[in-house]
Amino acid sequence: QVRLVESGGGLVQPGGSLRLSCTAPGSIASINAMGWYRQAPGKERELVADITSGGTTNYADSVQGRFTISRDNAKDTVYLQMNRLKPEDTAVYYCNTKWRTLNWGQGTQVTVSS
Repeated sequence: QVRLVESGGGLVQPGGSLRLSCTAPGSIASINAMGWYRQAPGKERELVADITSGGTTNYADSVQGRFTISRDNAKDTVYLQMNRLKPEDTAVYYCNTKWRTLNWGQGTQVTVSS
């Protein structure tokens, strides 16, 4: 069973930055498309960014220009650099394949508040 582990969340002021990491030793390098998702209280989990093994990226309109997804296959890690954070970015962030085919990890909480 692939175990996804997300980290890097925290409390940040509006306009601040965070970098999230997602690891799954021995697994991510073999997965074509990985994604970052988020779920805010009372809302459905949504895909905010995805990246193929070749480096092609896609972003939700709400994060386009502020978030950057990247991957390091040698480290079996996917990153999400989040800049110019807004209060509406507050959510639990998860990683998974683009088609949500793996068991979900625990996620990492991101709170944007002054």
